[in-house]
Amino acid sequence: MNNFDWKQLFNPEFYILLEFNGIKIGLIVVLFIIFAETGLLAGFFLPGDSLLFLAGIYSETLMQQISFGNDFLNVSMLALLVALMGITGNMFGYWFGSKSGTYLYNRKDNFLFKKKYLLDAKDFFDKYGNKAIIFARFIPIVRTFTPIIACIVGMNKKSFMFFNILGSILWAFAMIFSGHYLYQLFLEKFHIDLKHYIEYIVIGIIALTTFPVLIKLLKKRVHIGE
Repeated sequence: MNNFDWKQLFNPEFYILLEFNGIKIGLIVVLFIIFAETGLLAGFFLPGDSLLFLAGIYSETLMQQISFGNDFLNVSMLALLVALMGITGNMFGYWFGSKSGTYLYNRKDNFLFKKKYLLDAKDFFDKYGNKAIIFARFIPIVRTFTPIIACIVGMNKKSFMFFNILGSILWAFAMIFSGHYLYQLFLEKFHIDLKHYIEYIVIGIIALTTFPVLIKLLKKRVHIGE
């Protein structure tokens, strides 16, 4: 930790390879981050998509202490654990929505909270309805606020849980399996080790997942300008 650089906090690889007293705690940290990003209001800035993609690449490292001795089982278990944390996180977000009610709409902006994030999530939910719980999983910031909005607008608990479970499983398995098997493909077929290009991968994923949000913001500005 003597060489710690605060900029590492924005690097998903830092969390995955994290050690404490010589013990690898990457898996625990990854699971907590997934819970925080999907369940805690202050977790919107955490690296969800890029973290999961990299978790797939580093699945062997993350599952080292609880390995099943089979690559496919290890990756599947990692994805399942992430999905469970995503489900739990969204459940907490839904519960928080029931307790906060409309308070968040009247809350003043601060460093961690911007009301526009809540309004964007509300617009997203209005556009896609219950399916927004699934789609939001793949969009940064929106996925943090959507379960809160779902409760505020009165989404049925059973419907919420169905889409919550389905969305969490799709998100976790898609991102982790993509990272894991694309890594193997590039290594075996093209002799390219994606671990040497982590920074580019992270930037690419961030650009890809935030593109819909940027397009929406541009449309809003154009509309206001008219």
